Amino acid sequence: MAAVAAGTDMFDEIVMAEERFHSEGYQEGYAEGSHAGVVEGRRYGSLHGAKIGSEVGYYLGFALTWQCLLQKCTDEKNSKKMRALDSLVGMIQKFPYEDPTYDKLQEDLEKIRGKFKQVCSMLNIQSDFRIGTARSSLTF
Repeated sequence: MAAVAAGTDMFDEIVMAEERFHSEGYQEGYAEGSHAGVVEGRRYGSLHGAKIGSEVGYYLGFALTWQCLLQKCTDEKNSKKMRALDSLVGMIQKFPYEDPTYDKLQEDLEKIRGKFKQVCSMLNIQSDFRIGTARSSLTF
């Protein structure tokens, strides 16, 4: 009877080997895939964040420069331009750079883009800027 029990255990091991190897393979694959996903996600997030940062930084530099240029002009027309520039700077300063999980990030970015285009229109400037070197360029 002991020989039959020993044979059954050996048979069970052979039958269950496929399931065991499948389970081990799945766990190894899942761990490797998770790691690869984190690495890819981090790289994508850094690239996307850098693009957004460059764009918003450009808008801020543009607005601050025009504020300085229009500072001495006090007529009503320039007063409206200054208010629009102040509004653009305020929107940019409130932009949540430090919170990548901010759920309205794209919505706020679109508002900033819209305000930038409005300011460009008021200043009679084309809002289709190209930034970069000969190798690469960003368009906003």
